[in-house]
Amino acid sequence: MKKIGFLSFGHWSPSAHSQTRSAGDTLLQSIDLAVAAEELGADGAYFRVHHFARQLASPFPLLAAVGAKTSRIEIGTGVIDMRYENPLYMAEDAGAADLIAGGRLQLGISRGSPEQVIEGWRHFGYAPADGESDADMGRRHAEVFLNVLKGEGFAQPNPRPMFPNPPWLLRIEPHSPGLRDRIWWGSASNDTAVWAAQQGMNLQSSTLKKDESGEPFHVQQAKQIRIYRDAWKEAGHARTPRVSVSRSIFALVNDQDRAYFGRGDGDDQIGVIDDMRAIFGRSYAAEPDKLAAALKADEAIQEADTLLLTVPNQLGVAYNAHVIEAILKHVAPALGWR
Repeated sequence: MKKIGFLSFGHWSPSAHSQTRSAGDTLLQSIDLAVAAEELGADGAYFRVHHFARQLASPFPLLAAVGAKTSRIEIGTGVIDMRYENPLYMAEDAGAADLIAGGRLQLGISRGSPEQVIEGWRHFGYAPADGESDADMGRRHAEVFLNVLKGEGFAQPNPRPMFPNPPWLLRIEPHSPGLRDRIWWGSASNDTAVWAAQQGMNLQSSTLKKDESGEPFHVQQAKQIRIYRDAWKEAGHARTPRVSVSRSIFALVNDQDRAYFGRGDGDDQIGVIDDMRAIFGRSYAAEPDKLAAALKADEAIQEADTLLLTVPNQLGVAYNAHVIEAILKHVAPALGWR
């Protein structure tokens, strides 16, 4: 295991039990948690993106703010729903945020998950072309985004512009060199993992997957990672790809941990999502030595190079920093981290 970071879904609720009661609370605490995680030695601060929900959305202001407040930690998303995105405007936002962060963005994108409203992307002005599904549209947006991130000129300059133009085709600005290699695809199936490899994207495999064999979640996910790496090799890309998995993991080291999560581990769950039979990965909660042993038996964690810890952000910055520190201090060394 080379890198360990956190993934926040960025919930807020007016409940008296929540430490994030507004969007402002969640945004500001997300910045504070990223700063704290960097100080603890974590490798990444990642944020989920949802629309029409009391959760984080519009990621680039947050990513830029985190980038300005930190100096080392990777800053990413898991994932941006490309059905909602204008790929060229997104490339401008991504380039600006990456330059502010000094080239530390790791952007997870995907066709997205079921949203809070029916066909929410239509409210953003997007609709599938004739014969396209919404998933096809998301992948088409992703391909355009990847293409413009190369930094190649494609737009004919105006012969009478407001400001002087160079005498060649213009590209999206600001351009951040290297960002194209730091785009990840959130994949829930073996087929889309292969597509991501063919497109030259890193792989984010999350806490759910299409149930394609009836095997335990971590076994299916490990097979997906191996299929992805085979497809990457076949595509002939020059660089080595990265692969992340996400897990809910809690080391029980004090009474507060046991009060919140001491009921024991969860099991894999089966459900239906977008008419797809999906398998959802288990959560882990145990004393550090037992936890390390359980994680070593998780085949997908062993296959991946990056582990993202899903954090209960509504419990506040201090407790979530403790959750991250407990894993880094008491569990991660046994997994080969650092």
